[in-house]
Amino acid sequence: MLSFFAHLILTAGLLLIVAHFVRGVQVEGWGAAIIGALVLGFVNAVVRPVMVFLTLPLTVLSLGLFLLVINALMLWLVAALAPGIRVQGFWPALIGSLVLTLLNLVVDIFI
Repeated sequence: MLSFFAHLILTAGLLLIVAHFVRGVQVEGWGAAIIGALVLGFVNAVVRPVMVFLTLPLTVLSLGLFLLVINALMLWLVAALAPGIRVQGFWPALIGSLVLTLLNLVVDIFI
C-alpha cells in the first residue's frame, strides 16, 4: 500500500514537471496532479491496452511508432477527465507524453 502511494505522489510530481516544461500542458497544483495521476493509472490499465489491441496492425506497419500517438491520446484523455489538467492540442499531448515517458524511465533507473 505504501508503494502505491509513493508511486502516486511520484507520478503527480512528474505531471507537474511536464506541465512546467511543455508549453500547452497545464496542471493547476498538487491536488489536480494527484487526481491526474490516479486517472492516468486507470487509463493506462484499462483504456490503453484496448487501444493497443485495436490498433495493432497500424502499430506493426509503423514499426511501433504509433504507440507514441496512443500515449499522446491517453494523456489527452486524462486532461479531459481530470479537473485542473489541460492539454491544448495534439502536439502538446505528444511532447508531454514523451517527456513523461522519459522522466518515468529515469525514475525507474534510480529506484
